[in-house]
Amino acid sequence: MALQYDMFVSPDPDETGARSRRGSPRAAVGMSAGAMVDHLEATGRYRVLQKLEARPVVSAPRAGFPLVGVILDTETTGLNHRKDEIIEIGLIAFTFDAEGRIGDVIDVYGGLRQPGGPIPPEITRITGITDDMVAGETIDLARVQAIVARADLIIAHNAGFDRPFCEAFSPMFEKKAWACSVSEIGWSDRGFEGTKLGYLIGQAGYFHDGHRAVDDCFALLEVIDGAHEGPQPSPFAELYAASQRSRVRLYAENSPFEMKDHLKGRGYRWSDGSDGRPKSWWIEVGEDALEDELRYLRAEIYRWSEADPPTVRLTAFDRFKAR
Repeated sequence: MALQYDMFVSPDPDETGARSRRGSPRAAVGMSAGAMVDHLEATGRYRVLQKLEARPVVSAPRAGFPLVGVILDTETTGLNHRKDEIIEIGLIAFTFDAEGRIGDVIDVYGGLRQPGGPIPPEITRITGITDDMVAGETIDLARVQAIVARADLIIAHNAGFDRPFCEAFSPMFEKKAWACSVSEIGWSDRGFEGTKLGYLIGQAGYFHDGHRAVDDCFALLEVIDGAHEGPQPSPFAELYAASQRSRVRLYAENSPFEMKDHLKGRGYRWSDGSDGRPKSWWIEVGEDALEDELRYLRAEIYRWSEADPPTVRLTAFDRFKAR
């Protein structure tokens, strides 16, 4: 009787060479998992993803990593921090040093929370969190406070979303330094095709259970620590260095309406004034780029050499706030 494999193989002799080039599946018999992965990838026809395993929490972290980072993720009932609510939070605390080298995971917390109303169906579809799962659940504020209080830096994958929700939830987050692993790491320069966490994880060679807070935190930790090769610094080292630099937000207040497309094309975004910012187009630049940006506004937008648009200097303690 033919083996099961043989019943799915074309007897066409033209296929024989192709099959031999791909490698015989019988060769995998008795192989270890690692050897099978090597065997498949050596054919050039397969790429095997590894399931991401959570790093262990240690009670005695290694010496030489004096700083504490906290990776944070939230799941919410919607996109508006003023009316929507957190329904899940995840935090992972880890040690690191001034060069951006990551040490050990020292604490983990994940908690669900029942919101004031039903969870919208589209949120359940995305996150898998149902009303039954959160019924009667509350987030342990004492546990969250214990982790956040130690943080020298809080990292979120889209801090502009998570920070306003966290600050609306509790004032413990307001005076902390925040960093954004979407906007403050040059992922495209590292060969990544997108900045969504799922893309980053897949291109780094892993898969995980996405859209649950603690799982996403562990996934992000793996990507920012390990998705690099050769002499270049790790993504986390790049992120930490970026968090140490001040940036400047310029508001092109009272700019001519007909120049809006020019501003948009240069990367400016519109603020309607509802969040307390000036009602105008705005952009954030590094301090070293401030003079160039002012020259652009004066020459191309205002066409007046004395124009003095409002500027606000921001550090990691100020960035990504709602206002």
